Amino acid sequence: MSTARHDHDDHADDEMLTIDEAAAFLRVPVATMRYWRYCGTGPFSFKIQRHVRYWRTDLVLWRAEQGRPPAGSPQAGSSSRHAAGDH
Repeated sequence: MSTARHDHDDHADDEMLTIDEAAAFLRVPVATMRYWRYCGTGPFSFKIQRHVRYWRTDLVLWRAEQGRPPAGSPQAGSSSRHAAGDH
């Protein structure tokens, strides 16, 4: 399970997804989802009995965060694209 803080606790209107559904939603192999879970780098996940589950909202938020540089990094204040002519 990801160690990232889970900020929203109200999932009354959210959809719970299996690992297969989450992988399809993120367009990655199920093996990648398992690896991210093992490393603690993927989206927030939890278990119900022996079954791994994901909230759809958490997948959306996690995916949106992946394109952003970490806060405090030199890239945080600049564009992630190279200037014209840079290779």
